[in-house]
Amino acid sequence: GGKATCGFCKVKVLSGGGDILPTEEVYVDKKEKEEGMRLACQVKVKKDVELYIPEQLLSAEEFEAKIGEIIEVTHDIKWIRMKIKGGSMNFLPGQYLQLKIPGTDEYRAYSIASSPSEKETVDLAIRLVPGGLCSAYVHKVLEKGDTVYFTGPFGDFFLQEDSDKDIVAIAGGCGMAPMRSIYRYLAEKKMPRKFYYFFGARTTDDLYFTDELRELEKKFPNFKYIPALSEPRSEDKWDGEVGFITQVVEKHLDDTTQKEAYLCGPPPMIDAAEKVLERKGISRDRKSTRLNS
Repeated sequence: GGKATCGFCKVKVLSGGGDILPTEEVYVDKKEKEEGMRLACQVKVKKDVELYIPEQLLSAEEFEAKIGEIIEVTHDIKWIRMKIKGGSMNFLPGQYLQLKIPGTDEYRAYSIASSPSEKETVDLAIRLVPGGLCSAYVHKVLEKGDTVYFTGPFGDFFLQEDSDKDIVAIAGGCGMAPMRSIYRYLAEKKMPRKFYYFFGARTTDDLYFTDELRELEKKFPNFKYIPALSEPRSEDKWDGEVGFITQVVEKHLDDTTQKEAYLCGPPPMIDAAEKVLERKGISRDRKSTRLNS
């Protein structure tokens, strides 16, 4: 139901799906295209279609929840906390859910921003998108105490717990959500792996949860938060890194032979980040990517 706006519904079409559409090209790279990856919302079933479905997808459920908290964390991002009614959800740090838009049969995908240990509550970060049906509802209509419905969990973007490599996380905007799920989960485990978190924003108005991140830095020597502003204003009085976040990554990242990367953001940022990481020695099989529109 996403109408090729988020890239979350990637599926491997083994046969019968037809040619890839222009609407999919921005989310499906060359290698994925060769592997048969498509956006499920764009594949029309006109004849028999054979798909590969990850086993974890079959464990997704529908949940009813009550809005417990709504916080305006930036000028265009609201943080919402949902309390699941009469149950809990098991998920992996980094996965996402599909939020149902009231009065319609449509859903929109949002990364889960809370730790998997918080099974009875789920946090989301939702940016107001011009013309966005769900984001407009959340920002202008949704209130504390309202009932919502969602399905999940979904996604193969999640923390690889069987690895002991250092983590390089690169995000911007609502890309904070899955990274927060991952770093909060690791913090509960005393941050066993080094974690370099690069976060890109335009101005200080686009930074959020800074206090939480700085506290993690103080508590865990393994955790490093490196924000950067691409368009700092004089009133920002910014003395941190300036430039695109990928430029800052290239500046700070040293030997990457024992590192793996997690990327979440718009397609241009992902493309630029992948090029930087490849120059730094992180191969494709050590990167996990989620695209945000």
